[in-house]
Amino acid sequence: LVLEDGYPIVEESMQGFLKLTKPIKGRLDGTIERTGELNPNIVAKGLGLSQPDLMQSPSWLVGRPPSMCKGCSHADSFAALNEVIASYGTGRVFSDIGCYTLAALPPFESINTCVDMGASITMAKGAADAGLVPAIAVIGDSTFTHSGMTGLLDAINEKSNITVIILDNATTGMTGGQPSSAFGRIEEICKGLGVEEEHIRIIKPLHNQHEINTQILKEEIEYNGVSVIIPRRECIQTLNKRMRIKFKEKAKEAK
Repeated sequence: LVLEDGYPIVEESMQGFLKLTKPIKGRLDGTIERTGELNPNIVAKGLGLSQPDLMQSPSWLVGRPPSMCKGCSHADSFAALNEVIASYGTGRVFSDIGCYTLAALPPFESINTCVDMGASITMAKGAADAGLVPAIAVIGDSTFTHSGMTGLLDAINEKSNITVIILDNATTGMTGGQPSSAFGRIEEICKGLGVEEEHIRIIKPLHNQHEINTQILKEEIEYNGVSVIIPRRECIQTLNKRMRIKFKEKAKEAK
């Protein structure tokens, strides 16, 4: 029995020198399902072991799809973006990979594409160059320094008509809260790449700033050229962690 995740490479390579003497079982002969990841139940079935009774979810238990954290700054950013792009039609928001990709799901349903790190800006550029205007790229601060700067430089050099939203939550939220390489430097990086200073706008993604934010988004989306909008507010998870540490330190001092 050959157990391997993904394509049965080992099993296939063994066929030539073992098939005539010993049977080979695995994905190719159907003992293990051809698709999907291995799990204990699949392995047990392949070994001919009895299957345990699986616990069934109660019928009243409602499924909860993944969603943004309560108080997430991205939620306010997408609420403003949705209001602005409603009049332009769908298929205009190109996303990168991060917490903000959850805006593809209800209640926002803002995002139309998500391919890989850095693809948001290059796909928006390609769409704009092909005539889809406005075209909007959404990328996180960490992903921007990882894979987004070259795409932005290309858009600037070719004078593409795109709006790039760089969501700055001061951390790499999706993978554990590591420091962002772009912390405090996004505006300078964008200016260095060639974005006109007057079209680098910083907004505060808060509910009480909604009207101001929608106005700025509308102005930059209407601009014929490369514009950058930076919604800036700390990740709610890192903020909560920082406040807990601060509270513990004060409690120790008070003893």
